[in-house]
Amino acid sequence: MPETAGSALYGMLDVLLAAGNIWQTLVRAEPQQALFRVRIVAPERKAFTCGNGIPVTPDCSVADNPAAAILILPEIWLGPDEDLHGRYLELMQWIRRKYKEGTALYSACSGAVMLAETGLLDGCEATSHWGYQDLFSKHYPKVRFRPQPSIVFADAEGRIVTAGGTTSWHDLAIHIISRYGSPGEALRIAKVYLLKWHSEGQLPYTTLVRRNPHADSVVRNCERWLAGHFREGDAIKKAVESANIPERTLKRRFKAATGLTFIDYLQNLRIEEAKHLLESGQQPVDEISVAVCYEDASFFRRLFKRRTGLTPGQYRRMFQPVLRVAAPDRTDHRFTTTG
Repeated sequence: MPETAGSALYGMLDVLLAAGNIWQTLVRAEPQQALFRVRIVAPERKAFTCGNGIPVTPDCSVADNPAAAILILPEIWLGPDEDLHGRYLELMQWIRRKYKEGTALYSACSGAVMLAETGLLDGCEATSHWGYQDLFSKHYPKVRFRPQPSIVFADAEGRIVTAGGTTSWHDLAIHIISRYGSPGEALRIAKVYLLKWHSEGQLPYTTLVRRNPHADSVVRNCERWLAGHFREGDAIKKAVESANIPERTLKRRFKAATGLTFIDYLQNLRIEEAKHLLESGQQPVDEISVAVCYEDASFFRRLFKRRTGLTPGQYRRMFQPVLRVAAPDRTDHRFTTTG
């Protein structure tokens, strides 16, 4: 589709075509036959450009109805408030038909929105990028959306499988190669391409504080107040006082507008701040706990793991190197020129 993300499309294409031969070539082993024949299918066979102007030349069209054991729906560029209602009707019908014919369906990231639009995910568990949690809740409420895992099986047979955010197509490729080839070949491909199995799931990558558009001005004022005072021990009490309406009424309206209770919203603000402190410095965890208004460090550690899936130490080890690479200290480097 024109909305397809080229990185997921061509990354998956390249990795699957290499299964069974690239490792063997690198180590000078006996070459094997390629495990997969991979083709790009589009609504029409003519060439087009997908996301960021990346060219795509389809091998066949939906009308060709190519036979396939596996159908992969790649990531698509889709806003968090968009859906696919009424779009690509022929494509949606074709996906449903392929499933009835026995084809296994796999989706990467927002490709799960396509699957949801077909109705095949109704009553089933599924995942996608964590940023689409509200989209599924609003537009596809029959889908039991799970933002935490990197891969979710919608059915007992494993004929519908959804993968989480963006680079979770790595997990999907490893799973497909392991299932239809062998676990050993999946491991070899992971080593060649440096693919990472996201065993930690999506929680560590999920932002806990997201703007949820709503029309309740009193609740918006409360959100702004909490954003500036979440480090205070009596933040909720003062937020209620600043709203100047009955506490029970405010809490009911807050949950209706944001989808969160007061305490959940406050905890999310504090854990997001803790994540920032862990990413950007060497402050001890116990001090970070106090800095975000948790005198009991053991409670803070439990809450942090419940919200992120990792301990504070694990979180720091995972994400602090990213900031170091993104913003290196130039004084730590020596540049030599010759002439």
